[in-house]
Amino acid sequence: MPATLVAVAHGSRDPRALDTVSALLDRVRELRPRLDVRLGHIELNEPLLDDTLRALPEGTEAVLVPLLLGRGHHVKHDLPRAARRAPHLRIRQAAPLGPHPLLVEALHERLLDAGMQPGSAVVLAAAGSRDPESAFDTRRTAALLAERLGGVPVVPAYASAASPTVPEAVRALTARGHRVAVASYFTAPGTFAAQSAAAAPGPAAAPLGDHPALARLVLHRHDRAAALACAPAGRELATA
Repeated sequence: MPATLVAVAHGSRDPRALDTVSALLDRVRELRPRLDVRLGHIELNEPLLDDTLRALPEGTEAVLVPLLLGRGHHVKHDLPRAARRAPHLRIRQAAPLGPHPLLVEALHERLLDAGMQPGSAVVLAAAGSRDPESAFDTRRTAALLAERLGGVPVVPAYASAASPTVPEAVRALTARGHRVAVASYFTAPGTFAAQSAAAAPGPAAAPLGDHPALARLVLHRHDRAAALACAPAGRELATA
């Protein structure tokens, strides 16, 4: 039996977030009908991750796939702690979704759907983190998106915890004479995504949501981690 895929979402008070994540996992199930796919949240929404893990039968092999876009606190600390609280399972932790070319594919198509004009500069609006590796991951995604767009400026900006803010990045690009679109580097709707979109002087892309490329990426992260021999919960948690 393939290892159970436990998708780990952050959680949000926005009622659209749970529906969006559920739609994404429905796409994952369509791509891999025989794979057991479950959902757990870090906070704010049910089911919580601890409850999802507790419900799995003893000895189950499971892969935690963070529906998060970089190597921040949740990936480095919260998920390994949750794994250690489930010693009845054999758990692997996959890498976060970003950076990856499939994310860039989804970002690009969301921008086109929003009506971005060719040659426009882009503000890549992300949640933000004090972790330097998370910021590095966002910058890497910005560089990949700029390459896909033919070299136009793509500036990473943040809704919290880091600078520049999204409005600051928009103003800086506008002052340089650029048309500006905002790319939503969020998996689901929420406060940060809405605030970032509101700062856009022109097109503002929707969150990544249930984009087909994101579903493929979730499976890719699962498969890479599952290919490693499973370790006891909380030990040698791998990224892939």
